[in-house]
Amino acid sequence: MKQNIFFYLIILLSVSCHLSAAHQPEFSTAGFYQLKNTGREVFSMNPAWRFHKGTVTGAEAPDFNDEKWPVVSLPNGIEYLPTEASGCINYQGEVWYRKHFTPNKTWKGKKLFLHFEAIMGKSKVFVNGKLLTEHFGGYLPIIVDVTNALNWDTDNVVAVWADNSNDPYYPPGKAQDVLDYTYFGGIYRDCWLIAHNQIFITDPNFENETAGGGLFIAYDKVSDTSAEILLSTQVHNDSQKKFNGVVEYELQQPNGQQVAFLNDKIQILPGKAVTSKDKVTVKTPMLWSPETPTLYNLFVRIRDHNGKVVDGYRRRIGIRSIEFRGKDGFWLNGKPYESPLIGANRHQDFAVVGNAVPNSIHWRDAKKLRDAGLKVIRNAHCPQDPAFMDACDELGLFVIVNTPGWQFWNDAPIFAERVYNDIRNLVRRDRNHPCVWLWEPILNETWYPADFAKNTLDVVNQEYPYPYCYSGCDSEARGHEVYPVLFTHPANADKKWAIKNLDPKITYFTREWGDNVDDWNAHNSPSRVARNWGEQAMLIQAQHYAAPSYPYTCYDVLYRTPRQHVGGCLWHSFDHQRGYHPDPFYGGLMDVFRQPKYSYYMFKAQRSPEKQDRLFETGPMIYIAHEMTPFSPKDVTVFSNCDEVRLTYNKDGKTWTYHKPANQEGLPSPIITFKDVYDFMINKEMSMEKKQQDNVFLLAEGIIDGKVVATHKVCPSLRPSKLLLWIDNEGTDLKADGSDFVTVVAAIADNNGNIKHLNNDYIKFHVEGEGRILGGANVLANPAPVKWGTAPVLIQSTLKPGKIKVTASVLFEGSQMPASAVIELESKPTVLPMIYAEKEAALIPMENDSFFGESVAKSAKELEQERLLKEQNAQKLKEVEQQQADFGEKK
Repeated sequence: MKQNIFFYLIILLSVSCHLSAAHQPEFSTAGFYQLKNTGREVFSMNPAWRFHKGTVTGAEAPDFNDEKWPVVSLPNGIEYLPTEASGCINYQGEVWYRKHFTPNKTWKGKKLFLHFEAIMGKSKVFVNGKLLTEHFGGYLPIIVDVTNALNWDTDNVVAVWADNSNDPYYPPGKAQDVLDYTYFGGIYRDCWLIAHNQIFITDPNFENETAGGGLFIAYDKVSDTSAEILLSTQVHNDSQKKFNGVVEYELQQPNGQQVAFLNDKIQILPGKAVTSKDKVTVKTPMLWSPETPTLYNLFVRIRDHNGKVVDGYRRRIGIRSIEFRGKDGFWLNGKPYESPLIGANRHQDFAVVGNAVPNSIHWRDAKKLRDAGLKVIRNAHCPQDPAFMDACDELGLFVIVNTPGWQFWNDAPIFAERVYNDIRNLVRRDRNHPCVWLWEPILNETWYPADFAKNTLDVVNQEYPYPYCYSGCDSEARGHEVYPVLFTHPANADKKWAIKNLDPKITYFTREWGDNVDDWNAHNSPSRVARNWGEQAMLIQAQHYAAPSYPYTCYDVLYRTPRQHVGGCLWHSFDHQRGYHPDPFYGGLMDVFRQPKYSYYMFKAQRSPEKQDRLFETGPMIYIAHEMTPFSPKDVTVFSNCDEVRLTYNKDGKTWTYHKPANQEGLPSPIITFKDVYDFMINKEMSMEKKQQDNVFLLAEGIIDGKVVATHKVCPSLRPSKLLLWIDNEGTDLKADGSDFVTVVAAIADNNGNIKHLNNDYIKFHVEGEGRILGGANVLANPAPVKWGTAPVLIQSTLKPGKIKVTASVLFEGSQMPASAVIELESKPTVLPMIYAEKEAALIPMENDSFFGESVAKSAKELEQERLLKEQNAQKLKEVEQQQADFGEKK
């Protein structure tokens, strides 16, 4: 029966095993990748901040006594929350952060900037008691020049005040108890300190210049034979002397081969900035697309008149053209795109930590969605973490970039002014990403003034005055007439609000599809299914998303539209928390821990069966959506992208075969249902005859061109006897930065490794070494309830690289309860140096709240004794089983 374990792991862990351990994603810092020997350095300011929840007077002062405040690291979301965290149970109000550090002496004479990727709500940043900036809005960078604010050779304090409570004067603006998602709070993204010379490439989000600041990369005349790359770089001279030098560009293919090199002479007076503009033509370019997301490396260096590099960095770029051609649909790289683009919306919140997730989680999210065959993500309803944009560049996911907003408008002029400012800054932040497919500058589902729509479109076009820039708008919104792309449902969806007449000049897309509620108060829905509700509910969700029996926008409908309707984004990729409703949104393909539902495998069945060498999963797949429990349906459902599927029930049993009809070529793979296959009474009969263990199973084989190319085997789970542990990390390393974390999943299983989905245990976790558990008993994070056979826990690194040992046990142990499990992992050194005070970092708690104060590890000897005892008890049970057989039901 070892084969059963093998098949289970192949299906359940494929996303973790597919990616080569040799590949580790890299993430930009403040919009660039550090380049050695340029005088530009990046430091992480994430570790060790003093934190206080509530109102405090005078906390900005350097000598304020914060010794009683706990110490946290960024990203920080104020609090840990249960997995059911909707209904405004999250904290709303003021918080303070204070960071102590002594500046590095090598920074003297350099320009120094603090770069906060985002702080939720209203915020103020103080350095050594001086207010340096105030910000309104929770999703875009806050950049502070701290060059003249630091004190050398002594303690410095960065103090941040933030307030995530309701405020109608900046977007989104809507009160959170009537909002359909959750703000959460805190400094929930990274904070960097950037040090560089007095001659430097500026930051576009700091300079506040229309279509200017920093590095701007655009494209023109893109084809298979050549492409023009338009280059613009702003350089500032903060020295006391005139600067003469050059802006140098070097373009390299992924293998390091140089394909272009050019430089442009510049002369800058003290205190001034100049912008260098240039253009390079690349012959036979390696074009970026979802199928082949090729990224070049562009090295930008500023050299003085002696040839010395005084500033520079690297940027990953993807050469591509994007065109929306009305009735002719979407064109990529000068050619009509071959099929509808199917994707999903994404909120970034995660179980327990809310929005405060490390970069690795953003990459893993993108990887899981790309593995499922998705090709476009809508950033609902705000600009998302830069790490997610980096991941989409690398993995081939188009992105619709959204302005913060949801069903709210304020007539006060300051509100519109701040919306326009957000649009400008999101374009400046994301303009160089090849993954950007559409800008969505309007406020989502909002009845704003008619002139607002045109104003937002104008802002985007001002900030991106180059080819291949498009924006989208709701087709029902006021002022939509000026937009080249409109969001609506396809005509064949048979919805009252579906588009009826197609304008030949307009391209159409469905920004949200799939959600199906009875009303907007109760929210009962066949699409909103918690994973632990089991087979029947998840099968209904999958059928609803694929092709329901009733008229509705679904995968099948989106594939049957004319070219002018170019696809749609499912609402929603992951379960997420909400404000105005007590229930979380359960309509995700995966839950809040990113554990898959049946719908996830249905989506995988829609991808091409062609095997390709990619970072994301490709090729043939097959999955049996049936657990062989006493309550499982007689019909057996299989998801596959193969032309032929063969199902076998039991050794020496029956076999059924499905052939995809010829007239389905080019259409989504249907849900394959084999009728009246499964019968629990057959399981019982074979079990009574001691034949169940090797003879009862479901085996699905995917066949292409007469060859079996994919298999999946399911066996009924027997007596729960042990725990299984695995790490859901997509092959990425855990970084020892004090913030990174991985999901470790515990499962209740029988002796053969089959998951016992119908089980109500709680799992308690214990960690030894350089790791800690996020959350505790107060948020049901540890011990964690078993849901549909599994209980995940989040393991965070410390600031020291090293081994981490995780032990999982059932909460209430007994001689007949499942045996414990142990798994080991190792955190790796960070790439970038970290700035923090050692005495502060030492106060970061290693243990969160534990159940009844108990957090006791088991030794290897104790675990071995436990295993032996379980074996002995299993032998004793045979007597009990025989006696029950003697006095039980007779055939």
